Amino acid sequence: MDSPIQPLLWSGQLNDGVQPVSGLERALDHRFRDVGLLNVALTHAGHGHGRVGAIDNERLEFLGDRVLGLVVAHLLIERFPNAHEGELGPRHTALVRREALAEVASSIDLGSYLALAAADASAGGRSQPKLLADACEAVIAALYLDGGLEAARQFIVRRWDGLLNKVATMPVEPKTALQEWAQGHGKPLPVYTVVRSTGSAHAPEFEVQVEVNGLEPVVAGGPSKRAAEKAAATILLQRLGVLAAEPST
Repeated sequence: MDSPIQPLLWSGQLNDGVQPVSGLERALDHRFRDVGLLNVALTHAGHGHGRVGAIDNERLEFLGDRVLGLVVAHLLIERFPNAHEGELGPRHTALVRREALAEVASSIDLGSYLALAAADASAGGRSQPKLLADACEAVIAALYLDGGLEAARQFIVRRWDGLLNKVATMPVEPKTALQEWAQGHGKPLPVYTVVRSTGSAHAPEFEVQVEVNGLEPVVAGGPSKRAAEKAAATILLQRLGVLAAEPST
């Protein structure tokens, strides 16, 4: 079956990074049947700017982002079997964000293999976090297209293992968890409203109401607006079963 991504049209070489691409295949632990896929994944959009038929890695970035999200979600379900949705969401976000991708890209020296415009290369593009993160997503897509989901999964399992350990003790931020729950269920963002403030300037007390479309509002108090908002979000998440309820004493 022909590859859905055609090989590069403007170069007879595998790539024009500072390292031969065979070294990257070893780091990926995958020998590409269609090395053109890897070649495209390593090609920044600026490299072929203005060239007829130029191909870059932006479409692969799009696909790789989705493959990474799926595999990481599965890994989290396996690694934290007792975690509620509100604990899994922030961990997932941390593992698929730019910083995580750039860290993995650096660990395999991905920047050395990139095909960049001369201006980007001279400006330090090979170590630029956004560029590295985008290329890492594209490489994941290339693995997926060349070797199927298992090839991409194996790479992610190996390279994200240390990051998974880092998020094991990651605290849950209730407002972020509630926002992600709302977005994941197609609802508008939560709305927080101060319904009452009492006490002195040195010892204030706030009551805040949080509303999510379609749910009964929750009111909670705290010594600051932020603390009251977090308390209200926590109660609502517990009602939804997203967070475990605090044990009664």
